[in-house]
Amino acid sequence: MDREMIVILDFGGQYNQLIARRVREHHVYCEIMPWNKPIAEIKAKNPKGIIFTGGPNSVYDEKSPHCDPEIFQLGIPVLGICYGCQLMAYTLGGKVGNANERSEYGKTEVTFDTNSKLLKGISEKEICWMSHTDFVTEMPEGFRVIGTTATCPAAAIECPEKGFYGVQFHPEVNHTPKGTNMIHNFLYEICGCRGDWTMTNYIEDQIQRIREQVGDGKALCALSGGVDSSVVAALVSKAIGKQLTCVFVDHGLMRKNEGDEVEAAFANMFDSHFVRANAQERFLSKLKGVTDPETKRKTIGEEFIRVFEDEAKKIGKVDFLVQGTIYPDVIESGLGDSAVIKSHHNVGGLPSVVDFEELIEPLRLLFKDEVRQMGLELGLPEHLVWRQPFPGPGLGIRVIGEVTEDKLEILREADAIFREEIAKAGLDRSINQYFAVITDVRSVGVMGDFRTYDYTIALRGVTTTDFMTADWARIPYDVLDRVSVRIVNEVKHVNRIVYDITSKPPATIEWE
Repeated sequence: MDREMIVILDFGGQYNQLIARRVREHHVYCEIMPWNKPIAEIKAKNPKGIIFTGGPNSVYDEKSPHCDPEIFQLGIPVLGICYGCQLMAYTLGGKVGNANERSEYGKTEVTFDTNSKLLKGISEKEICWMSHTDFVTEMPEGFRVIGTTATCPAAAIECPEKGFYGVQFHPEVNHTPKGTNMIHNFLYEICGCRGDWTMTNYIEDQIQRIREQVGDGKALCALSGGVDSSVVAALVSKAIGKQLTCVFVDHGLMRKNEGDEVEAAFANMFDSHFVRANAQERFLSKLKGVTDPETKRKTIGEEFIRVFEDEAKKIGKVDFLVQGTIYPDVIESGLGDSAVIKSHHNVGGLPSVVDFEELIEPLRLLFKDEVRQMGLELGLPEHLVWRQPFPGPGLGIRVIGEVTEDKLEILREADAIFREEIAKAGLDRSINQYFAVITDVRSVGVMGDFRTYDYTIALRGVTTTDFMTADWARIPYDVLDRVSVRIVNEVKHVNRIVYDITSKPPATIEWE
């Protein structure tokens, strides 16, 4: 039986990954595609439904993204969200205008016609999250209004005969409490989905695919000891056993004691070969004098591949490189016309000369919480699955400016104290990511009777469900105080601690 699929067309909205997560939460598989994906490729996926995302453009602007109108001739239900709603109406002959003084942003009460299939189980009045300046001013033929607000005459529209639905608000965000019910209704009441997406099915499917792809070849896995690489190592090991060699590259950019912990955890855990490549000096020499964040990432990423190639030569011919690339990495590195937020070292960053025939990336379409779920189902220990997320470039991007061994040592000690105090306070599960950054700023301080001129350490803690958006964590002052006092007293060359209270967006979670 073919797995049912929803296609999400990306028009550049900020919440697009949330839409995908909401669909999967309802046990329906989905993939995000750029708005200009050829219609033949969309049809080839045989989707049960299509969702148009929001976006920052105006549909009547000549330069704005428009899908192929043939999409409306496929006989497949379509749900348009915000820009997607306007685009559907505009393409099918309706009119879209600028609201000017009637723009709506934030929580807004919407009055619904609850006879619509999309609104099954929804109350007549619901709070929804609006974020728009344009709105549909004239309905296309066959459409009717099923939702209004005080200022928006077409907050929700439908053409049930063709399975076309549009909402001016964002059902995917938590600020629309009944939004997830609407997405459920679109999937089950309108598209007729069964809900066959489960992690168990996905694991079985991936194991079969990996076996078919590898055949009797050899694979090399990039094992950092982080959640993503650990889970992908476990999955591929389960699929091909001794045909896999896991190479742990110790690039000298690990947290305190981490290299030894990774080796202890993995050397005996998998039915595959384990190699620790000590490459600290190679990485530090390559990073000498490098201060630009993007150059750092690319330098570290390229050296990763070079180390793998060297290890591969020792093993003999290796046909496949296994990587723990996950969906947010792929999306942030630019999907279609999306802006590149930062290049991830394991996405599209492979140097042109690589001694591997193919990549194996079985996590490429999973979000972080799904990766953890997979890890638990594969039998990985909880402490490993819930380990702090750690970027591929490691502490290289938490040292602002040039990376030196001295700065790394300061950062390791400060970061270890921060993590230790967070765990002692019982906050290690409620804060999704927390770490220290050594800034390139030195400031004057006083210790005893002496003036000091030392580094500033920045602490970062965020709460998030998907790592695509994040809020700064409200760590209690007494915990921050203990961390600050300990770092300044116990770590040499640090005399000031600051706490980052910026959310994502506008900031990223990492500093670089």
